[in-house]
Amino acid sequence: MKEKLLTSIGTIMIFIPWTILPLRTFDWALESPAAEIIVYSYAAFMIFSGIFTLLAYVTAGVKNALMKICLVITLIYAAAAAAIIGLSLITAFS
Repeated sequence: MKEKLLTSIGTIMIFIPWTILPLRTFDWALESPAAEIIVYSYAAFMIFSGIFTLLAYVTAGVKNALMKICLVITLIYAAAAAAIIGLSLITAFS
């Protein structure tokens, strides 16, 4: 039961970052303070989902095929989110 729950959460976490696309169609979401908050929030969630999936895979021992796919995708998301945050911090301080 625990493995199925963690696999389900990991699978859902793959699709949540894609909800930024319909959200960005609103005019208010493209303005400066809101846009930055949205991007940083999604980046933080993607880093969290990568860490969560990695911990579920390593410590909880959930090593089924779907979880392996979730692990690869969420770690790619986490790396991209860390790069986005890093680049924005470099830009902000230079």
